[in-house]
Amino acid sequence: MAAYPILDQKDTRSGFGAGLLELGNRDERVVALCADLIGSLKMDAFAKQFPDRFFQVGIAEANMMGIAAGLTIGGKIPFTGTFANFSTGRVYDQIRQSIAYAGKNVKICASHAGLTLGEDGATHQILEDIGLMRMLPGMTVIVPCDYNQTKQATIAIGAHEGPVYLRFGRPKWPVFIPADLPFEIGKAQRLVEGSDVSIFACGHLVWKALQAAEELAKRNISAEVINVHTIKPLDEEAVLSSVRKTKCVVTCEEHNRYGGLGDAIAQLLARTLPTPQEYVAVNDSFGESGTADQLLKKYGLDTPDVVQAAESAKDRAQIVAIRDNPLHRL
Repeated sequence: MAAYPILDQKDTRSGFGAGLLELGNRDERVVALCADLIGSLKMDAFAKQFPDRFFQVGIAEANMMGIAAGLTIGGKIPFTGTFANFSTGRVYDQIRQSIAYAGKNVKICASHAGLTLGEDGATHQILEDIGLMRMLPGMTVIVPCDYNQTKQATIAIGAHEGPVYLRFGRPKWPVFIPADLPFEIGKAQRLVEGSDVSIFACGHLVWKALQAAEELAKRNISAEVINVHTIKPLDEEAVLSSVRKTKCVVTCEEHNRYGGLGDAIAQLLARTLPTPQEYVAVNDSFGESGTADQLLKKYGLDTPDVVQAAESAKDRAQIVAIRDNPLHRL
């Protein structure tokens, strides 16, 4: 029996669509813009119910960002929608200049992120977007882990003042976060308590981390699993509290090992609490075509990879403990 049983199987992009529709009913200031991908972003229900508050800009992502920035001047809360690659890499200049630098209240909502976009391949997958968005001053970066949490996050960012990057995915994925579990921007969630290794994960890899914790328990390794749904601002207190207890870290993300969740935590630990850390992330490469499961396995983002990383981190922590033991130096 899983610590968090599977409640359903739904794609996280559908959580965005459901959250956007609910938010639209709550707040007339909410408007939505899409770059010719209404069905893929699950924005059709919002477009049908609020036709006067929906703008189909076509395959013109740069224009979409500029329009969104302009709409904030009139008090609107714009949500933009397209694939993560086109939401960031294609329009980085417009986001930097018109949204981040100007401090505009735009919500950049990005689907089909990471490897699990699948067969569309490397030109449509993006593995560096968290890093791109993290580096922008004032940008909040959120990577929810399942349908329920993506819906919660979509609603939450509507009430947040300032630019936000919300990243989610394409494939059907286990729904395991209870719909009533509180979601707060900037506050990580401890899903499993443990004492031997801290596993910090975001997005689809939170489920892989939970599966890994079950396997590690069979090997007498107690893993603490923390869902870091907000990459920026990072919940430093939650990270440090866990690491002080376990003395070793694994970070898990569907992203390049450079610039993402792993680096955010490594920077914190380097400043405050140097700790053995293992990365479960894509090792500085582009993706390729394949099914989501095939790609996660090939690029080292599957449950066995998390288990192996946890065992390695624990072994390294034991070496450090022996090295630092005063009796060992005698």
